[in-house]
Amino acid sequence: MAAMRDSARRTIRCAIYTRKSSEEGLDQEFNSLDAQFEACAAYIASQKAEGWKLLPQRYDDGGISGGTLDRPAIQRLVTDVEAGKVDMIVVYKIDRLTRSLTDFSRLIDRLDAVDCSFVSVTQAFNTSTSMGRLTLNVLLSFAQFEREVTSERIRDKIAASKKKGMWMGGMVPTGYDTDPNPGSRGLVINPSEAENVRALFELYDKHECLSTVAARARAQGIRSKDRTFASGKTYGGAVLSHGSIHNMLTNPIYVGRIRHKLEVYDGLHEAIIDEGLWTRVQEKLREHAARPRVRDRVTRALKQPDQKSPLAGKLMDETGDRLTPSHSTRKTEGGHKRIRYYVSRRLMRGAADDPSGWRLPALKLERAVCGAIINHLDEAGEKLFRDPDPVAVYKAQHALSDLRTRLETHDGETLRDIVGLVRVAPTRLRIELDPGRIADALDLSPDGLADDQLAIETGFELRRRGVEVKIVTGQFERAPDQTLINAIARAHQWLAEARRGVSLAAIGRRHGWTDSPVRQRIRLAFLSPDITRAILEGRQPPELTLQFLLTNPVPLDWDAQAQALGFADQKFP
Repeated sequence: MAAMRDSARRTIRCAIYTRKSSEEGLDQEFNSLDAQFEACAAYIASQKAEGWKLLPQRYDDGGISGGTLDRPAIQRLVTDVEAGKVDMIVVYKIDRLTRSLTDFSRLIDRLDAVDCSFVSVTQAFNTSTSMGRLTLNVLLSFAQFEREVTSERIRDKIAASKKKGMWMGGMVPTGYDTDPNPGSRGLVINPSEAENVRALFELYDKHECLSTVAARARAQGIRSKDRTFASGKTYGGAVLSHGSIHNMLTNPIYVGRIRHKLEVYDGLHEAIIDEGLWTRVQEKLREHAARPRVRDRVTRALKQPDQKSPLAGKLMDETGDRLTPSHSTRKTEGGHKRIRYYVSRRLMRGAADDPSGWRLPALKLERAVCGAIINHLDEAGEKLFRDPDPVAVYKAQHALSDLRTRLETHDGETLRDIVGLVRVAPTRLRIELDPGRIADALDLSPDGLADDQLAIETGFELRRRGVEVKIVTGQFERAPDQTLINAIARAHQWLAEARRGVSLAAIGRRHGWTDSPVRQRIRLAFLSPDITRAILEGRQPPELTLQFLLTNPVPLDWDAQAQALGFADQKFP
């Protein structure tokens, strides 16, 4: 009988996974990964009577955050699991496997599909029961919350330090070195590099052309900063590109300031460029950024008015990133059609999969901006003038009518002249008019215009139908998403049942599902009351669909939810 029991006992092949977020201490002979491995190996040895057997392969991720599954060892482990080589994953703590609730749900689904379980040697629970899974979700939620709170603390510390003018690390800009004083985090001027920086500013101040500056810099032997990293790898000494020169010319670090996102603060370091030279260069850069880009004289001669990009240099998204003109060519029966776009610079620099980036059809955006300006001028009326003198208003009527006509015909030159800046956000469009240009068009002094009427706030929405994209502006009503509302109501019902002791597996069987989609959807019950109310009233961003909520992480913190789900600009009661 004993022999029969031994033969019937299944061998459980166990793989140990270890992870450490930072690289600190990994070069030691016995490090944190080794300590985790030994603890897990001892636990597996204690379960030998149950048929547990340790596999020889090690799966170690050192110096990688648990906020992502893009880790070499975990990917190799999952591949082996799906190949049927592993029956049980053993970890020291749950957060060693992942700190993301969404990633965990996806990982569990993949493990369930091949009948693989996992165990934490310091947290006793059984993932084969609904209560064990609920306990696991709670523990993991706290792990994710801890990671998010830590990130917020770090961001707040960096922001507070930069407000005081402190250099907070990163790539040291050309012209500076880090302060050799161990107690200081400041910057000190590198004399030879500082001369090169001054030369670049003076070259642009003289020639007003990045191509000329790049050619002169190459001739004078001005190269990028030589850098040596902690790993011993060296980088730099390359010819300066147009983009690198432009970044240097627009970096306020050289005039003694520190930039943090959209804000600029006085720095504690010494300036390389004087204020006068800095101001002249910035004005010339802005002036040339607004010019339409053409490749050669032939292209310039053949370009049609509607092919220019009047908003070039004037578009910015909610992150502060500029939108740059781009185009594609489509083959038609009559030849080739050139289609223009405004594209976030981060997408053009290689982050093509960044979901926050913009790729807007240029002609439709320009027409939407023209329409918003026309509506604003019609509604503003006399409020456009600081002191609505009847004579001045009467004289301006003809000029306003002419301006309106030119905008109705989508005249690119007029649009370029009167627009100072356009800010694009997921649900809002802010258009800042150039007071000097508007005053010139109306034959008035800029002082005669009301400042509060020179900024236009309007609704903004991208609507898709197949491959076609339509841009809608204005104050529009959006119908409530009944599919999303039904899913939220069902999630609250399921949560109430779970609190009464009904298992998620039982709820799933009632719908003909496994418990996995139930666990995925029950998270909707943890949306904040304000966000839930906005969804019921149809005030959610257009991209906030049920599919979006099921496939993207949703923070537990309500303020973080508002930021992540596009409600940051809505004022809740």
